[in-house]
Amino acid sequence: MKIEPHAEPRRDPAPSATRMRRAMAARFSLLADKADDEVIERRIREGVELRGATPWILMFAILIASIGLNVNSTAVIIGAMLISPLMGPIMGVGLGAAVYDFTLIRKSLWNLAIASAISLGVSTLYFMITPLSEAQSELLARTSPTLWDVLIALFGGLAGIVGITREEKSNVIPGVAIATALMPPLCTAGYGLATGQWQYFGGAFYLYSINCVFIALATVIGIRLVRVPVHTSVDSRVERRLRMLLLATALATALPSTWLAYRLVQQEVFKSRAVAFVRDEFAFDSAHVADTRVDPVTRVIEVSLIGLPLDRATLQRIEGKLATAGLPGAKMLVHQAGENDRIDVTALKSSLLSDLYHDSQDALQKKDAELAALRERLAARDALLNQSDAIATELRAFLPEVTTVTLSEGYRIDDHAEKTPVVQMIARSDAAVSESRQAQALAWFKARTKTNAIEVLFKTDAP
Repeated sequence: MKIEPHAEPRRDPAPSATRMRRAMAARFSLLADKADDEVIERRIREGVELRGATPWILMFAILIASIGLNVNSTAVIIGAMLISPLMGPIMGVGLGAAVYDFTLIRKSLWNLAIASAISLGVSTLYFMITPLSEAQSELLARTSPTLWDVLIALFGGLAGIVGITREEKSNVIPGVAIATALMPPLCTAGYGLATGQWQYFGGAFYLYSINCVFIALATVIGIRLVRVPVHTSVDSRVERRLRMLLLATALATALPSTWLAYRLVQQEVFKSRAVAFVRDEFAFDSAHVADTRVDPVTRVIEVSLIGLPLDRATLQRIEGKLATAGLPGAKMLVHQAGENDRIDVTALKSSLLSDLYHDSQDALQKKDAELAALRERLAARDALLNQSDAIATELRAFLPEVTTVTLSEGYRIDDHAEKTPVVQMIARSDAAVSESRQAQALAWFKARTKTNAIEVLFKTDAP
């Protein structure tokens, strides 16, 4: 009888794949440590209302952010964003849209409008009265929103709603407030209103609108993901209309920023290509590039040269390579010395080193003069101290009744706060010294110290 070899049973890979999917689903589940639905709604609803201390906190935060933008302090701006209460009404709009609570949507929008008006009013008033009117880099950074600001608002809002729906409160919300930056754009819009620069106002308020819309949209998505139940049942037509409204609002808000982001990328690409082109084409032994300026809007490349001037044929040859270098339509403007004004690069370097040497020598001479003056003052003080025994002996020979002599240096300060250095002597005696002898002692002390800036006091210990 033929015995068949024992065959191993074939294993179905489906159970292991199922276990893997279940493990991944459990690891990334938003329902594992989710708070109760009532707790989630209470947290968001409590932040919607703008009453009591909340408007005051908002005004103080706006003032802090305005000062931070005015003095270009990033730390101050971050502090203002941490205490800003603007996130509450925006999340309230998202919660109302997610659970079909249209009363909450109207209430949140009304409170958001009030908060925005307060913020604009306070920031405009501040920038109208501040003496610092120049736009700093922190302020200018909020005037040109792009697609990246949309992504920041969306992902920041998603992080915020995930954090607020947890059973235990996390520190996500402060980070979201910093990342999405609701407060600085409103302050920048106030700066635009105060100074009449409407391009600043438009760009900053558009950035603020992007943050509001996409934080609210992220809240809708997050509430749906954690399955907070709806309050009222609506028919499919109303649900579809609300969904289309949210989509249209998001697209209308994001499309201009997409165009701005495209323009920004094109400008940065033009700048990098222009700088690389200048570096490669203007590599000469007799001429060097001193400065390169690129304007991506007008597509003008300005190059300043030092050294021997390049002839027209060389410049035309270089300019003819612009199109092949990925810079079509660009114009080149070259600044260089004339034929009669040739610049010797070696001589220029020597001149710069000579200037640096002379400047350092002047600084050293100034320090030496200050050190000499300090040494003179110390020598004068030491001379007085070294002569103290002789001065006391001479005074007692003239006025035997003097028992102790005190010598010191100080300042006499008048009613105009002007200080005059003086040498002071205090003479104590057992018996009173007459005024005539005091006058003689004063004249002697002036001659002895060789200065008129003296103070002499006579005190008696006799009853």
